[in-house]
Amino acid sequence: MAAAALRQVWARKLPVPWLLCNSRRCVSSSFKAADLRLEMTQEPLKKPEPTETLVFGKTFTDHMLMVEWTGNKGWGQPCIKPFQNLTLHPACSGLHYSLQLFEGLKAYRGPDQRVRLFRPWLNMDRMLRSAQRLCLPSFDKLELLECIRRLVEVDKDWVPTSPGTSLYVRPVLIGNEPSLGVGLSTKALLYVILSPVGSYFPGDTVTPVSLLADPTFVRAWIGGVGDCKLGGNYGPTVFVQQEAKKKGCEQVLWLYGPDHQLTEVGTMNIFVYWTHEDGVLELVTPPLDGVILPGVVRQCVLELAQTWGEFRVAQRTVTMKELLRALEEGRVREVFGSGTACQVCPVHQITYQGKQLHIPTMENGPELILRLQKELKAIQYGTSAHEWMLPV
Repeated sequence: MAAAALRQVWARKLPVPWLLCNSRRCVSSSFKAADLRLEMTQEPLKKPEPTETLVFGKTFTDHMLMVEWTGNKGWGQPCIKPFQNLTLHPACSGLHYSLQLFEGLKAYRGPDQRVRLFRPWLNMDRMLRSAQRLCLPSFDKLELLECIRRLVEVDKDWVPTSPGTSLYVRPVLIGNEPSLGVGLSTKALLYVILSPVGSYFPGDTVTPVSLLADPTFVRAWIGGVGDCKLGGNYGPTVFVQQEAKKKGCEQVLWLYGPDHQLTEVGTMNIFVYWTHEDGVLELVTPPLDGVILPGVVRQCVLELAQTWGEFRVAQRTVTMKELLRALEEGRVREVFGSGTACQVCPVHQITYQGKQLHIPTMENGPELILRLQKELKAIQYGTSAHEWMLPV
């Protein structure tokens, strides 16, 4: 499917910003999927067995996509080539100054053996915004998506067949300036690698996590880059994750501001399903105010819940004080995170200011979480036809 065809297919489905965002610059300065060059590996790797446990991000496919950019010549020819190590200058700006961004999306194999990408245009939209925030080169989102689709097509035999498994797609864009000066990169490298991954939860179960909510640590702030998927947002969280483990918690609940606003759970968006103070049953998540990463699954959860029309769906600031009061009054039903890796992940405990707060998520089914998980799986694996999926 050529990029031009993708435009026609999605013209009626995508929001205006997707079609118009920086269109002249994107189109005029982008590589073209029609120019894609293919170099097939002569030494194919051994594929995992269907019964083999796949550890996230440890296994990679035979091929990768690579495109280089220079300030003088613009984008070079995109190429699918054998998976290989990168050659970088020791002064590479992506290594020294974190001029680096990435994305994460998945391809799924359905019972009909067809492979489909899940809402990939949303990842392309976010990737371009991240690139613009770092002053890295722009690109045509549909041209990149068509190159990614071709890469998945080449390595489609790597998409696992076991229930709950998928092919993780990791696009990366780095500044490759061979200089120790902090400034615009005159060189950049875009590449995409693929990794077959296992099910986050075994079977149809969901395993709850415990969270450390410590306002001492802040993930992002107003005016920062919390709404972009940059490598620099993730490295500093490793220390806090270790602090959480020392206190018997599996993940971090990131708080913000003097009123301790809930923002994210680890690398996931957070949702609270409760009866609000006004007596209305509600699903609420923090707003996209620049601190929150606009997650693809977050958007799916909001859209699915809104179509049901069974409770209020809100994007609004939620503070720990509000959550504490709701717990004391027995109004909280479920708390969960959403993300590409797990889809929806229940929360059963929060350690906050020396207290362990029990969240009754699992006692409530968890009804909403299991419903969301079921509907998302039906869409992703093609058992329920949906416009969110892009056939490969």
